[in-house]
Amino acid sequence: MAHNDENPRDGDPRDGDSGDKDLAAAIEAIALQAGAVIMEIYGRDFAVETKADESPVTEADEAAEAVIVAALRALTPDIPVVAEEEVAAGQAPDVGAGPFWLVDPLDGTREFISRNGDFTVNIALIRDGDPVLGTVHVPARDETYTAAGPGQVTCRRGGGKAQSISARVPADDGLVAMVSRSHASPETDDFLTSFQIKQRVDAGSSLKFCRLAEGMADLYPRLGRTMEWDTAAGHAVLACAGGSVRQIDDTPLRYGKDGFENPHFVARGRHNQG
Repeated sequence: MAHNDENPRDGDPRDGDSGDKDLAAAIEAIALQAGAVIMEIYGRDFAVETKADESPVTEADEAAEAVIVAALRALTPDIPVVAEEEVAAGQAPDVGAGPFWLVDPLDGTREFISRNGDFTVNIALIRDGDPVLGTVHVPARDETYTAAGPGQVTCRRGGGKAQSISARVPADDGLVAMVSRSHASPETDDFLTSFQIKQRVDAGSSLKFCRLAEGMADLYPRLGRTMEWDTAAGHAVLACAGGSVRQIDDTPLRYGKDGFENPHFVARGRHNQG
């Protein structure tokens, strides 16, 4: 679809910063809508199916994605949407060199199935290979993290006011490390032996990035398979809060890769200690 210069939205998300604050507010609202759909299903019995890659999927994944994709296509009709369940169904758009959305409608499906609350709704905008804004909504905890640009990250809990957050410099007595609850591995354990770790905290989904972004932890290594939609929104929140997400060789984690699969990576707070 050709870009419409008469579009009344403030700024053009293809170009950069002018409309990013409004765009971030819009995707936060979309994530909240998807979260409401998820929580309705969470409160009753639901079926669990297995996808071709052996990962689980529920009606909540599909219902939330339908809400998000329709809303994003209405909000920014010129920008491709890469969404997990559509890709699983063989509907991966050609993102080209322009911006695109990455959507994981229910990150942490295993956490959703086990009903432990550690699942998230993830929406991120990728521009020039980097996640420049995004929202991570935690519906069961009523927490929402939104990044609108560098230094512009908020957390909203319950019906409260959005509070600015930022990543921290680690304390001298060691690091707090986030590790995956459902995807722990010996490789992760080995990696962490290189650091002075004073506490390990298990969590599911993209919530681990958010804990770093709000200064509650310092390090999150992921030495296992992830897809771009798993990480993009959390990456945006952490990077805009002053942290970083880099590959094991210390090069930046980028987006728009063939197949949308990530290499191993390490997310950190403000200071690369170790």
